[in-house]
Amino acid sequence: MPTPDPAVLARRDELIDELGKILSLEQIVIDSSALRAYESDGLTAYRQLPLLVVLPEDTSEVSQILKLCSKLQVKVVPRGAGTSLSGGALPLEDGIVMTMGKFNRILDIDYENRCVIVQSGVTNLAISVAVEDEGFYYAPDPSSQIVCSIGGNVNENSGGVHCLKYGLTTNNILGVEVVLMDGEVIRLGGKYMDAEGYDLLGVLTGSEGLLGVITEVTVRILQSPQSVRAMLVGFPSNETAGQCVADIIAAGIIPAGIEMMDELAIRAAENFCHAGYPLDCAALLIIELDGPQAEVEELINVVRDIAERCQSRSFKVSESDEERLRIWAGRKAAFPALGEISPDYYCMDGTIPRKKLSHVLTKMSELSRQYGLRVANVFHAGDGNLHPLILFDANIDDEMAKAEQFGADILKLCVEVGGVLSGEHGIGVEKRDLMPEYFSKFDLDQQQRVKCAFDPEGYLNPGKMFPTLHRCAELGRLHVHKGKLPFPDIPRF
Repeated sequence: MPTPDPAVLARRDELIDELGKILSLEQIVIDSSALRAYESDGLTAYRQLPLLVVLPEDTSEVSQILKLCSKLQVKVVPRGAGTSLSGGALPLEDGIVMTMGKFNRILDIDYENRCVIVQSGVTNLAISVAVEDEGFYYAPDPSSQIVCSIGGNVNENSGGVHCLKYGLTTNNILGVEVVLMDGEVIRLGGKYMDAEGYDLLGVLTGSEGLLGVITEVTVRILQSPQSVRAMLVGFPSNETAGQCVADIIAAGIIPAGIEMMDELAIRAAENFCHAGYPLDCAALLIIELDGPQAEVEELINVVRDIAERCQSRSFKVSESDEERLRIWAGRKAAFPALGEISPDYYCMDGTIPRKKLSHVLTKMSELSRQYGLRVANVFHAGDGNLHPLILFDANIDDEMAKAEQFGADILKLCVEVGGVLSGEHGIGVEKRDLMPEYFSKFDLDQQQRVKCAFDPEGYLNPGKMFPTLHRCAELGRLHVHKGKLPFPDIPRF
């Protein structure tokens, strides 16, 4: 790691003194060995020690810290559980990390209004666990739901395997409490369904910590369906599996989820957790139906007929909830499973129109041969949200750089076919220099004006999302240049 600038160290000492008037010593992490726990997030290719880390316990402390940092012109990186897969929580050498791990309380469960108010550090899965005895659950379910925080979910607009039917985070939250960079605390939304005026809640959702620090979230909970059944369907090719997805949706059926895995991912997941996946197929669909029992039973037969017309090789339906969860266990463990067959992997995230699925998978195979790197596909087929995992070995010279460029080419391909750069992982540092591939200069200017309205000096999570972030006064002459991977300003391990 480079030696910190003396001016940065001097500011650190002043900051520690001032923070000591707001927080206890246990809430300020200073030791370099302890700081290493925060040097990266889920995108572990990049690492950077922060100036220091603070662990506030309530909204008042967050407000005071931000007001102090604004006064001292110190940058702030908000952090939930650190599971971001786009480098959204990557620290800055001259900035602090504000981690929300102590915001871990469920504040109110309101079954009559079907909502729950939680602090932003509460894990995604904890919400469903808290209400399951009364027959309710929280729908968005990222693969990291056992550890990812609801505040992080809001910042990245996370989805999960059931977002096809029930939507992303933005479709399942009702309100937030957020602290702005100047320390002001505001509330957007609440327990009610709709609010008048501008949809600022929508603006905050997916803003990746650039606009404010979320301290509290009101989420919508749903009543558990009467019947839930999962189908495991094997196909001879990615093309036939993709056609089955398209035909199911065309038939007017909206499953709770449709996930697809290719042969490499199938074998890795089965070897990892023995979920009962067939190993004689090139592609596998997990299709889950929920609702009234009679409806689910009827739709299973319809889906079976569609699958047979698409040349399915196997068709298995869960007969118990335990069997259904075992089917999903393989899918949710697919990422760590691939860690057993490759020293490193680079998880991408882009979304395409469903009808382009076969074309994009074919092109990815061509890119795989071009770069000499394997790629495994595990993704939300129902809504076209791809998660190709590029397998590489960081110990081999230039393989990481090749994986990055391979990933960039995949994202460019997504845009070329009418898709977008991210479905749920966000932009962070990973895709920031690809933003001009999708957005015009005018688009980026307008987005940065929104940033300026919330954070005029640009202290909140700078270096993320935008290729170049200018001060508000410069927006009149802002010009964004296309950057190229790899990122020269981000330290690697």
